[in-house]
Amino acid sequence: MVNNRKIKVVETFSGIGAQAKALKNINAKYEIVNTADWDIMAILSYFAIHKDVSIISKYESIPIESINFFLKSVTLSSDGKKPMSERAFCALPEKVKRYLYAAIKECKNLVNISDVKGRDIKAVDLLTYSFPCQDLSLCGAWTGGISGISRLVHNRSGLLWEIERILLEMDDNKQNLPNFLLMENVPSILSPRHMKDFQEWQKTLENLGYYNKVYVLDARNFGRLQKRRRAYMISVKCKNKKQYLNVAEYFKNNNLEDISCKKNNKRGLKDVLKIDYRNKIYYEEALSSTPNDTPSREIIYKNNVHLFHKNQIYDGFVDCVTTKQDRNPNSGTIDLPKNLYRKGKTKWRFLTPRECFILMGFTEDDFSRVKELNEKLSSNKKLMSPERMVKLAGNSIVVDVLEALFLQVLEINEKILHGEKK
Repeated sequence: MVNNRKIKVVETFSGIGAQAKALKNINAKYEIVNTADWDIMAILSYFAIHKDVSIISKYESIPIESINFFLKSVTLSSDGKKPMSERAFCALPEKVKRYLYAAIKECKNLVNISDVKGRDIKAVDLLTYSFPCQDLSLCGAWTGGISGISRLVHNRSGLLWEIERILLEMDDNKQNLPNFLLMENVPSILSPRHMKDFQEWQKTLENLGYYNKVYVLDARNFGRLQKRRRAYMISVKCKNKKQYLNVAEYFKNNNLEDISCKKNNKRGLKDVLKIDYRNKIYYEEALSSTPNDTPSREIIYKNNVHLFHKNQIYDGFVDCVTTKQDRNPNSGTIDLPKNLYRKGKTKWRFLTPRECFILMGFTEDDFSRVKELNEKLSSNKKLMSPERMVKLAGNSIVVDVLEALFLQVLEINEKILHGEKK
C-alpha cells in the first residue's frame, strides 16, 4: 500500500466515524482535523469509539454555566432531523452536557453543517460528505412534489449544497481546496428523477477543478455480509490537464465496480449473529430486540428473510441495515429458542444493535464502548435506546467499502498528485 504522506481529513456528516475507522484499519497516516455532526447521539458515539473517554476528567472543573453557554451557542439536535428545543436541552442531565462538551472539543466538531464557514476548513487533503438520504431514498418521503437534492426545496438531502457553499467560500478566500472529496449516498441519487440535480453538483465540482469518479458499490463484494448498495463519488482536484488525464486513466484501470472481493467466502453469518444466549449480554440484547406480537409484525416475519430458522443459520446475506428495523422490508429476522418466548412478544427477534454495528464494519469492542458510555450517562433510563443505536448504525457507511476507496485516494495522492516530476 502506498502511504508515505500524512493526509488531513474533515469528516462532515461524520456520524459514528466510519471514515476514521476505515483509515485506521488500512494503517493510513492521517489526522482528523475536524468532524461535523449535530446529532448528540452521534457526537457521543463518535467520542466513545474514537477517543479515550477518560479524558473527560480534564473538563470536570469547568463550571456548568460555561458549558451551557457553549452548548447553546451551537446548533444541536436530539433526533438528527431538527434543532433541539430549549426544553429538551434543559432536560439533559449535567453529566450528559459535560460529555457532549468534551466530545465536541476533543473531536474538533464543527457541529451544524449550515453554520460551518469556508474559513473554518484549514489545510485539508480530504473532505468526506455523507449527507442525509431521506429525500432521495425510496423509503423516504417526498416534499411538496419536489424531492431529492433540488435547490428549490430546503430539505434534509438538500444539505448537499452546504458543501458547495463551503467550497465556494474557500475558493473566494483563496484557500487551498481539498485534494479529494468523497461522497456517499443511496443509489437513487443517480436515478432519472434526481440525475439533473446530481449533474449540476458534478458540474460545480468540475468548475472548481475536480475530476469526478462515480461508483455504485455493494458491501457484499467487500467482505461484509450485507446487501447494501450505495453510490460513492471520489473527486480529485487536478492542477493541470496532465493530472486530469492521469487520474482518468487510473480509474479506467482500477474500477472498483469490476472487482469482486472474496473475503465473504471465508466467513458466514455465524460470525455475526449473537445467538449464544448463555452469554448474559447477548441474552438481554436479544430480549430488547424482540417486538410486540401484532399483525404488522406477522407480515414482517412472513415477508422477510429468516436469518436463523428452525435451528439453522443461513450463510447468506443480511438485507440492508437501515435506521429502523420495524419496517417491511427489513434486515431479516432471527427465530428465538423457547426459553426466550415472552407473553405478548413475537417468537422471533430483529437484529440487535451489536449485530448492526458488526454488519457495518465496526467491532464488538466499538459497540461495547458506545454501550458503556450510554450506561455511564444514565443510571435509570438510558440516553440511547436500542432502536436509537440501530439508527446510528444504519446511518453509517460500511467500513470495508471505505477502506477500498481510501486506498485509491492514497495511491492517487502519492503516485499522481505528488509523484510527477516538477
